[in-house]
Amino acid sequence: MDNRIYFVDVTNRDGVQTSRLGLAKLQKTIINLMLDDMGITQSEFGFPTTSHEINYLNGNLELVERNVISKTKLSGWMRGIASDVDLSFRNVPKLQYVNLSQSTSEQMIHGKYMGKKNPQDIINMTCEAVECAVSHGAKIIGVNAEDASRSDLNYLIKYGQEAKKAGAHRFRYCDTLGFEDPKTAYDRIFEIAKAVQMPMEMHFHNDLGMATACSVMGAKAAIDVGVDAYINTAINGMGERAGNADLVSCLLAVLKSAGFRSKYKIDENIDLSKIWKLAKYTAYAFRVPIPINQPAVGDNAFAHESGIHADGALKDRRNYELYDFEELGRGEPEIIETGRMITTGEYGGIKGFRNVYENLEIEFKDEHEARNILELARYANVHTQQPLTTSELKFIYYYPDIAAKVMTVSPYYEPTGAMKERIDSRLITAPGRII
Repeated sequence: MDNRIYFVDVTNRDGVQTSRLGLAKLQKTIINLMLDDMGITQSEFGFPTTSHEINYLNGNLELVERNVISKTKLSGWMRGIASDVDLSFRNVPKLQYVNLSQSTSEQMIHGKYMGKKNPQDIINMTCEAVECAVSHGAKIIGVNAEDASRSDLNYLIKYGQEAKKAGAHRFRYCDTLGFEDPKTAYDRIFEIAKAVQMPMEMHFHNDLGMATACSVMGAKAAIDVGVDAYINTAINGMGERAGNADLVSCLLAVLKSAGFRSKYKIDENIDLSKIWKLAKYTAYAFRVPIPINQPAVGDNAFAHESGIHADGALKDRRNYELYDFEELGRGEPEIIETGRMITTGEYGGIKGFRNVYENLEIEFKDEHEARNILELARYANVHTQQPLTTSELKFIYYYPDIAAKVMTVSPYYEPTGAMKERIDSRLITAPGRII
C-alpha cells in the first residue's frame, strides 16, 4: 500500500473562527513556523480575499521564498467563485495552493441562496473558479463540499467529477455540522473516492464528539480505495462551536490505534516530538488552557493516582501507558522564575530590553539595531496584547522586515455616499450616548 495519510492544519483559517477568540498575525506566523518545524504537510494559513490578512499572507510567503518555511505548504481558502479567485491572486500574487468552497447540501443551497441558485449552478460556479485558479498558475487546487455529510451522495460524486475535469486536484469532504459518524463517514468517502479517483480531504467538526474518529475512518476509506488521504486538523481542537478534529489526537489515532498502527503510512516529514511545544504555544496565543484530560498534551495524560495504576506504571510503563511522553517532546523540567523578572513590552526601555535578549544569547551589533528591534518588540506587544514568547522575540530579531509586515494592518477606509457627505461637511451631530 503506497498511499499515505497527510495532514492539513486549519488552525490559522478555521481555528481562528472560534467565537470570541482569535490570533494576532504574529501569532499565526509563529504557528506556521512551528507547523513547518514539525513537518506538517500543509497549513491553511488564511483568507486571501480579506484585506487585513494581505500583509500577513504575503509576509509568510516571503518566508517560503527564503526557505524559512520549507516543509509545510501554505494554502489559501476562498469561496468557489471566480471573482474571489481573481481577487485572491491580486492580493496575494505568490499564492500556489488554494481551497475553493461551495455549499452542496439541499439545506444550504436553499437556505443560503434562497432559491437564486440550483445544484447545477453550484457545480458551474465551482468549475469556473477552478479554471480561474488554473489560469493563475495554482499548483494544487482543492474543492470543498460544504455540508457534504448532509448532501446527496450521487450529487457529491458529480460535483467531484466535474471539478476534476476542470483541473481540481483534491476533494474536501466537509462535515460542517459534525453530523457524521465513523461508519457513515467511511462508507460515503469510500464511494466518492472510488467514483472520482481523486485524493480526499477529511474535514470534520466535533459537535457530536466524533471528529477524530470520523477523520481517521474517512482517511482509511480513501487509502482503501487507493488514493491519498488528507486529514484536516486544528491544534488543540480549536474551531467554531465544538471545534475541529484535534491535530495530536488524529496523529496518534493513525500511529497508535489497533486498526491503524503499522498498517497506514503518514507523511514521513512529521516529527511527533514537536507537538508539545506547538500545543502549548497555541493554548497561550488563544488564551485557552489545554484541558487537563486532553489526549497526549493534557496535564493528566501521563498522571497516575490509583494505587493499582501507579504500581503498574512504575513496574512497566506499558501497563498503563499506550505511548511514551518522550515521543511528544514532553519530559523536560519547566522552570518558573520566582525572583526578579525583567520583561519587555509596549513601554519597555532599552536596558531591560537588552537584558531580555541577552538571556536569549542574542547580541545586538550596534545601538541602531537594538533600538530598531526594541521598537518592533513594542509594536508586537501592542499587537498580541500578551507578553512576548521566546519564539516571537527570536522571530522579530532574525526577520524584522517580515515581522513588521505581518504586524501591519491597513484599515479599509474609503468613505462614499452618506458617510462621505457627513465627513466632508464635518457634520458633528450628537449621537445617542456612546459611553
